[in-house]
Amino acid sequence: MSELTLMLIRFAYLAILWIFVLSAISVVRSDMFGARIESTPRADRRAERRREKESRNRVKPAKRPRGAPTHVQIVEGANEGESASLDHAPLLIGRGADAAIRLDDDYVSTRHARIASNGDQWFVEDLGSTNGTYIGSHRLTQPTTIQLGSKIRIGKTTLELRK
Repeated sequence: MSELTLMLIRFAYLAILWIFVLSAISVVRSDMFGARIESTPRADRRAERRREKESRNRVKPAKRPRGAPTHVQIVEGANEGESASLDHAPLLIGRGADAAIRLDDDYVSTRHARIASNGDQWFVEDLGSTNGTYIGSHRLTQPTTIQLGSKIRIGKTTLELRK
């Protein structure tokens, strides 16, 4: 190989190495300090316009038919007695801070399951949890329809769809 080719290969290798180092520093910086937030008057006006637009476009939720479930209640487990309204569906169930139904159970994943609706039907879906989500003794492998009174078992906790 010629001297010029070796020098170009060295510079390319050095450039790739620096790109890697700078991207690693960027990741560490974003983990330590969080993402940048644009807080200028222009950004504030833009965010205000976006909120106004969303509030104008917001559609009132359709009335539920009589006898439709209104909440999910924990009937067994450490959080027994707690309930969550189905008005803000889909509901995330798990140990994470972002979960609508937060369970204090060692057998529950951070993002364990989700309850969602499709028209008048309600579904429960396992989100790839380690210990699984059960309806009765049946382990869920795909989104499954649930009815009023259905008991959903997640770890040592049992939830029920109620009116």
